[in-house]
Amino acid sequence: MYAVQYIAIVVVLALMLYVMGKYGKKEFEWGDFLFWEAILLGLLIIALFPLKIAEEIKNLLGLGRGLDALFVIGIALSYLMILKVYVAVDKTEREITELTRKIAIELEEMNRRLEKIEEKL
Repeated sequence: MYAVQYIAIVVVLALMLYVMGKYGKKEFEWGDFLFWEAILLGLLIIALFPLKIAEEIKNLLGLGRGLDALFVIGIALSYLMILKVYVAVDKTEREITELTRKIAIELEEMNRRLEKIEEKL
């Protein structure tokens, strides 16, 4: 086993513990917890058997070298995670917009009521 494999294993295990801690503190939902643990488990398996996995992926995708196959898979997973972040940010922006509209409408109604009360006085 290479030194970089040991480093990768330690880093991935630390990240798995970090994700578990976040889930334990209720900072992650169940789906997010499973998503990140699955990704990290995959990285752990790749760190343990990089040559064998690279060879299998290379044969499956028909690429020339195993390392190319790992890069292709890594880039694809990166795009998937970027898409997940984009969807979450877009959803949050829509929720903020909706809440802002509701608050503006309620404030306008409160101002009208205050004006009516002031007129009566």
